[in-house]
Amino acid sequence: MAAPPSPLEAGQEAPDFTATTFDGTTVSLADHRGKTVALYFYPKDATPGCTKQACNLRDNLGLLAQHDIAVIGVSPDDNASHERFAAKHELPFPLVADPDREIIEAYGVWGEKKNYGKTYQGLQRTTFLIDPEGVIKHVFKRPKTAAHAEEIISKL
Repeated sequence: MAAPPSPLEAGQEAPDFTATTFDGTTVSLADHRGKTVALYFYPKDATPGCTKQACNLRDNLGLLAQHDIAVIGVSPDDNASHERFAAKHELPFPLVADPDREIIEAYGVWGEKKNYGKTYQGLQRTTFLIDPEGVIKHVFKRPKTAAHAEEIISKL
């Protein structure tokens, strides 16, 4: 049986990545140097918790922007799923498709999970607050989906 996920920790350098979103935009962590980034990993588009979290970030994007925080979402869903999810909920930040789990595994958020007594492999909902120099400032291992933006602001 696989070990539980072991995400990167505060103080470590955030692994760079480059990906293309559903609308053809290239997203790279390196492009955000000089800005704080809330890199949030979520299990699946259009599920209740993931929708609540995305909408909380959307509704508070202005507050996050006041603190110069960019938001990037990552899940193992494909770009077609991200496009439907972003359109339905009017999400103004990039959603990165990572079906091969390269970014997910680089951040250590894929592994054994338990739900309703069942054990399976999956993505552990985690957010990395990355400082302007590319170093992880804080790791939210169990973010509050309905108040996540507020959590992020509290760690500045």
